[in-house]
Amino acid sequence: MTFSSALATEIREALRTAADPALAPGQQAYMKSTMPFLGVRVPEARRLTREAARGITDVDELREAALDLWRAAEHREERYAAQALMALKPLRGRLDLLDVHEEMIRSGAWWDHVDEVAHRLADLLDAHPEELSVELRVWADDEDLWIRRAAIIAQLGRAQRVDRALLTDAIEPNIADPEFFIRKAIGWALREVARHDPDWVREFIDAHPGLSPLSRREALKHLG
Repeated sequence: MTFSSALATEIREALRTAADPALAPGQQAYMKSTMPFLGVRVPEARRLTREAARGITDVDELREAALDLWRAAEHREERYAAQALMALKPLRGRLDLLDVHEEMIRSGAWWDHVDEVAHRLADLLDAHPEELSVELRVWADDEDLWIRRAAIIAQLGRAQRVDRALLTDAIEPNIADPEFFIRKAIGWALREVARHDPDWVREFIDAHPGLSPLSRREALKHLG
């Protein structure tokens, strides 16, 4: 057994020990998940993961543990744990781990997993802006709606560091998409920019009359 498999096993055992089966049905119903839950709240799943991985700095060990948890998951909390490993400092901002994030988006295929990956994409934009900007522009035209959602919301939390040109290029190919999760993502991304640059957002909306009412409403939510 490799060390990474041992770490994944330790995390699985910690999750099962912490599980409250009474919570599981409600969690599964809320998330509309075909994968069952153990009954561990997300913050606790993350805490247990960080505790198990404390002191481990080897990138390969952490990566393999994350993939083990993700690919062999029988309960959704195992996938939350995998994503918590990917958020650890040794793995943040590493361009060579983009394939892992992409796998989690494509196979996770739901908003909770995709939105968590978006934080890692923001880290990557800070560390490798040129390379990731190219990749996200490709993602914005992908057939997979979750890859496109990730491209749109990849700059959440970047505040005044948001690359407006990149955001525009992520949104424009998706403006006509009727999918709720795309329209919501567009509004969410614009609303975040509006906190720091409301004039730019108003100008963007004026220049894109094809924006859905949902995207427009979300973007202007705090602008009055």
